Formats: sequence, C-alpha cells, structure tokens
Amino acid sequence: MLQRIIICLIVGYLCGCFSTSYFIGKANNIDIRKYGSGNAGTTNALRTLGMKAGALTLLGDALKAIIPILIVSFLVFQNRADVSLLALYTGLGVVLGHNFPFWLNFKGGKGIAATGGVMLAFDWRLGLVAFIVFSLSVAVTRYVSVGSLLISLLFPVGVLVFYPGNIHMLVISFMFTILAFVKHRANIQRLMKGTENKLGQKIKIEDK
Repeated sequence: MLQRIIICLIVGYLCGCFSTSYFIGKANNIDIRKYGSGNAGTTNALRTLGMKAGALTLLGDALKAIIPILIVSFLVFQNRADVSLLALYTGLGVVLGHNFPFWLNFKGGKGIAATGGVMLAFDWRLGLVAFIVFSLSVAVTRYVSVGSLLISLLFPVGVLVFYPGNIHMLVISFMFTILAFVKHRANIQRLMKGTENKLGQKIKIEDK
C-alpha cells in the first residue's frame, strides 16, 4: 500500500508541476510571478492578462489534476478496493506540485483550480457542489479568495457525507484544506482588514 501511495504522490506531483499560468505568461513575454499578487495561478492570470488567459489557466490547472486521477482510477488501479484513496493521494500530489514546483524554485500557485479538478475527478458530486458554492460565494462577495477557501472546507465535509467512516480519506481531504489556508494567509489578512482585491480588478503590466 505504501509503495502505491508513494507512486501516486510522485506522479501527481510531476503533473502538478506543469504551471499553466507561467507558460501563458511566457507566451505574453512576462513572468506571471512578477506581476500582481506574484501567484502563478488562475486569479492572477485573469487580473494580469485578461479573461482568455484566466480561462486557459483554470482549464489547464484543472485538467492536470483530472487526467492523472482518471488514469489511476480507471487504468492503473481500477480493480483495487482502495482505488478512491489512491486517487486522493494522486490529487494531493498534484496540488503539492502546483503550489511548490521544483523547477520554479517552489514558487507556484495556491492550488484551488487544481483542487477543484481533484474534487471533480474523485467524485463528480463533490465537483458539482464545489462549483455551485464557489460561483455563488464569488457572485455575492466578489472575492475569489472567499470562494476558494469555502470549497477547500467543503472537501472534508463532502468526504464525511459521501464516504462516512473512512477516516483515511477524511484526513487526506483535510490536507487540501490546510494547504489552501496556508497559501491564502495573506488573503485572509486582507479580508480581515477589508483591503482584499475584488473580482474584476486588473493589473496594468506597464506599471510594473
């Protein structure tokens, strides 16, 4: 079991290291990590490079979680009783790779789009609820960070509801929540001070 977990974590991490916003930024002759929040993720790509870049980053970061989880679930370990747990470990590896890519000096994103992809590939019901909660919370508050933190909290709650009694899964799902809150420390502080940027605010590259 331990060997399979390690394999899933490594495969997930390597997939997560594909930094979509970094490559999109380079295609636009910038290092996305030097603009806006300095975060290599969907929100910063949206604010810095616009809607198309944000949408492509969201798609890329979600797919890099969905694809390896589907491969693990339906090809590599499809007949194992612990396949869902291994899928979770793969997803955890993806988020770790996204947040801390070795080839970018461990300076990546905050892992929310990747976490959303993990939830969708792991259990479509979780993915659907996460999408609804994120969309409604951002629509009401205009804070992407609020929606991001809410869906990270939703992950262990969903595991409790759909997989009652599975403590191992619950612990791993809670690790996604911890990672999200750790990466959103500055956002939480700004939310408390009322200085957090709202959705729609753009960063002017020429001003940097």
